[in-house]
Amino acid sequence: MAGTSTALSLGVQTVRAADSPMDPHAHHHHMMHAGSTTTATTAKTVDYKVPSIKLVRADGRAVDLATELSDPRAVLMNFIFTSCTTICPVMSHVFTSVQQKLGVDSAKLHMVSISIDPEHDTPARLKDYAVRYGAGAQWNFYTGTAANSIAAQKAFAAFRGDKMNHEPLTLFRKAPGQPWLRIEGLASAEDLVGHYRTLMATR
Repeated sequence: MAGTSTALSLGVQTVRAADSPMDPHAHHHHMMHAGSTTTATTAKTVDYKVPSIKLVRADGRAVDLATELSDPRAVLMNFIFTSCTTICPVMSHVFTSVQQKLGVDSAKLHMVSISIDPEHDTPARLKDYAVRYGAGAQWNFYTGTAANSIAAQKAFAAFRGDKMNHEPLTLFRKAPGQPWLRIEGLASAEDLVGHYRTLMATR
């Protein structure tokens, strides 16, 4: 299986989505990450299926998440909210650095940030946030109804019940139909670029 060989090359574990719930006793308050720019990360490959969920892109266009992620590009995805002052700015700065480090290759990567605070994060706010972090054309931001935001989070085992319990998570997928690499913790840009280079080099 391609996902298994990829996992072995990265030294990570391959599991099925149903086997990868987070420990309910391992939740950390969002503020525990304040002032921290690096933490230990863990990575494993998981067979997530992208669900059909209606979201709204920062340009105001209503879209379907599964359709948005169906193009041939690799996908790098996280969950953020614009009023966050702790881990979200760190993760967003890392995405900024990733696109800079990849240079022209960043066009081959679809970077996705989904708001976990859609009642506050209007498309206009997300557009301002994108400008703040120098997001290129390949980096899209999404909001929508609270129910649909929660559905998107649950589809990737990212829902923690409240935005203040939000934990750092980055998801990477080489191509549609391929397993996802789930990276928990505050990954560095160097780590993410390394994962990108390694996975894109595998068949």
